[in-house]
Amino acid sequence: MQNETEENAAYNTNGWVRVELTHLVSPKHPLAKLAHQIDWKSFEEKFGASFAEAGRPAVATRLMVSLHYLKYTFDLSDEDVVARWVENPYWQYLSGRQYFEYQFPIDPSSMTRWRNRVGDDGAEELLKQTIQTAMKCGYLKKQDCARVNVDTTVQTKAIRFPTDARLYDRMREVLVRAADKNGIELRQNYERVGKVALRRQQGYGHGKKFKRANKETKRLKTFLGRVVRDIERKAVQPDEQLTGVLSTARRILTQERDSKNKIYSVHEPQVECIAKGKANKRYEFGNKAGLVTSAKRNWILGALGFNGNPYDGHTLGSSLTQAEKLTTITIDQATCDLGYRGHNVTGKNILIVPRDKRKGTAPMKLWWRRRNAIEPIIGHEKSDHRLERNRLAGEFGDRVNVLLSACGFNFKKPWRAFCALLQERILCLNSVGNGFGQLAISL
Repeated sequence: MQNETEENAAYNTNGWVRVELTHLVSPKHPLAKLAHQIDWKSFEEKFGASFAEAGRPAVATRLMVSLHYLKYTFDLSDEDVVARWVENPYWQYLSGRQYFEYQFPIDPSSMTRWRNRVGDDGAEELLKQTIQTAMKCGYLKKQDCARVNVDTTVQTKAIRFPTDARLYDRMREVLVRAADKNGIELRQNYERVGKVALRRQQGYGHGKKFKRANKETKRLKTFLGRVVRDIERKAVQPDEQLTGVLSTARRILTQERDSKNKIYSVHEPQVECIAKGKANKRYEFGNKAGLVTSAKRNWILGALGFNGNPYDGHTLGSSLTQAEKLTTITIDQATCDLGYRGHNVTGKNILIVPRDKRKGTAPMKLWWRRRNAIEPIIGHEKSDHRLERNRLAGEFGDRVNVLLSACGFNFKKPWRAFCALLQERILCLNSVGNGFGQLAISL
């Protein structure tokens, strides 16, 4: 009877074998070691107030935190990270699971709702814990946080390259859907002729027949203006969403080539056109992101997203304040490039790298050279940790994506350190084994 009970306990309700993860994972694996170094209880204390006690029980906080770490560490979407979580026992072990699971732990859309609930403070807490874990493991020292490098980059948004013709047609489609949702019957929605006009405009532009292309662009603008005026006449009490869409449409109709605060995307109207002087990318469409890194060990200590394309020097104070908040260490020195001239930070040693680096003391030249270390960090952020193309919606998505991208970079550094340590031990064991083999042959 006891053997039958133990046999039934080995299976779950679906008839699958329940295997403990401790029997599948190696305790020497980097992710298994990292799972014991992170302070998971701090997340429970931080995010506990964001979830109500009544109603459906919330998803485990450790699971959601670990999924976001893995998502930005390995450059995955919400759907991909949940799908790979089922296949990887080490990821499940990192999430605090006891048994190997065969089904999705959550719906991927739950990650979006969780990000919206914890907000900017929650994303900063995730970054803060990566810094604290690095200090706990000895990979980052407190004195390393006192001298930092600061730079800005452009976090491009997931939008198409803006053209007037496509903006007019896209805005008309959004207005037609909004009118249909509010029960407004339009005189004409221009769906068929708008599609033909856009196709002709693109064909003429490709064939360098610019007069004909401009004529089709003007037609698309006329269609949009007619729909806007038709809705304004028939919408007696428009709701908030329709009012916002109409406001965006009016801005698109009135903006010219040299207008300021132009709209480049209908679904992301806050996107800015930023010129950073790059040879390969003259203009980038997104928002500005500021990064603060340790001058020596290359850890990201702060990450902020700025909307409105502010001057670099005016972002320095906010970036340093956030870095001091996350590290709880006062920053004594910050090294920046020429873009930070005219900053408004006082009480700190701000080193601006000059064009002529021959004038300066030896320590100053050393920190000037170390400032270049932030450039490959930005490159890795963009190529490996989802900073190149931001897919999170709105201004909130601009701020959160920068923070979580920094989390992915910091999370990968101890993981690589544990990998290097494991590889070193394997090489030592192999060398010892080869030595015993040669000794046996000689005997």
